[in-house]
Amino acid sequence: MPLTLVFFSFFFPGFFVLCAWGLHRALPQWTVLDCLTFSNRLVSSIQAVLASGSGLIIVLSCSDVVSCRHWLAREYVWVLIPYMTYDLGAMYICYWYRNRGEDKKHTLAIFKRFLKHDCLMLTHHIFILVVLVPIAQVLRGERGDFFVGCIFTAEFSTPFVSLGRILILLKKQDTFVYRLNGALTLGTFFVFRILVFPFMYWSYSREEGLSLWETPLRIPFLCNVINAFLIAPQLYWFALLCRKAAQMFNTSQAKKDS
Repeated sequence: MPLTLVFFSFFFPGFFVLCAWGLHRALPQWTVLDCLTFSNRLVSSIQAVLASGSGLIIVLSCSDVVSCRHWLAREYVWVLIPYMTYDLGAMYICYWYRNRGEDKKHTLAIFKRFLKHDCLMLTHHIFILVVLVPIAQVLRGERGDFFVGCIFTAEFSTPFVSLGRILILLKKQDTFVYRLNGALTLGTFFVFRILVFPFMYWSYSREEGLSLWETPLRIPFLCNVINAFLIAPQLYWFALLCRKAAQMFNTSQAKKDS
């Protein structure tokens, strides 16, 4: 536990800085913001692969969704804590480089605009750190590793989201790869960030011999509240992805017709 926490507390910011520095040296035509954005997306993808891989291992290893145990369910949280903390800082750094004034100073006005601009993502990260981490590590006791694994698999879509941003950075929006990645982003996001919630309810109902509709009434009310808080931003982000996909399709059709 302490070694995992300490290692990743250095790894995530260290890799971010090293990657940005290397890109700036190798690609001098790129702006600092381009290098930071690419590096941040790469770090996010690395964490996502680790999280989703851990989640799949946990889910597939648990024969009993309530009482079955797997060491990764607790151990990976010690990776998640430094990542979420790092990402809060990286988000601000990227925002500051994008919106800094000519004096290039960190001002309270920029910080306030950052809080307003990224309010939903900041709330999401802080909710995980303040609410989900204590629940996952202490409050749930010896139960629920399966459901922790399900939550970890939500990161399955993140590499595709990150690749989309990187392709935009490389000005590859009109390529087949970009369109294919967009389809994969929508598919994985829908399955692992939205359908995963009814899947968890279904898994519990099957284990306990309940109907799917009885399940929300038979589990602790707090579980329903937390799931609602978790799925709400996912639905919003999925709607944004669908809107972006529709715009991309309309643009492609317009180019074909012209």
